[in-house]
Amino acid sequence: MKPGAFPLGPQKPRTPMPSIFTKIINGEIPCYKVAEDEQFFAFLDINPNSRGHTLCVPKKETDKLLDLDEPSYMGLMAFARKVGKAIEAAVPCKRVGMTVIGLEVPHVHVHLIPLHSMVNATFQHKESLSPEEFEATAEKIRAHLA
Repeated sequence: MKPGAFPLGPQKPRTPMPSIFTKIINGEIPCYKVAEDEQFFAFLDINPNSRGHTLCVPKKETDKLLDLDEPSYMGLMAFARKVGKAIEAAVPCKRVGMTVIGLEVPHVHVHLIPLHSMVNATFQHKESLSPEEFEATAEKIRAHLA
């Protein structure tokens, strides 16, 4: 061994850090929660395309949508549908769009976006809301989940 070199020895597998969504689910990072059940969690996107833009995530951290087992995949879609119907009732819009992209956070997430035009679906134009506006929007959506 060269002087100054350190033997690596047996390597432990690297444990990935929890995603930002796992930290939100665990209450380590605050959010504007919309809905929660045993397996799934929904909260307002902090950088929304439009008022009411909500993310639905499985509590079990999984990177890619198609890596979910079939019951989890179907459960996430059913949960997102329920939340989407509440958004549709609470937020004036032409319709609620759904997209799954998943490149920005390595944790499956479904975007539910109130659409007024195609601009809302592009992720190019964002809406600014105050904390009070976020909370009022989350409350309106929650009221339609009961």
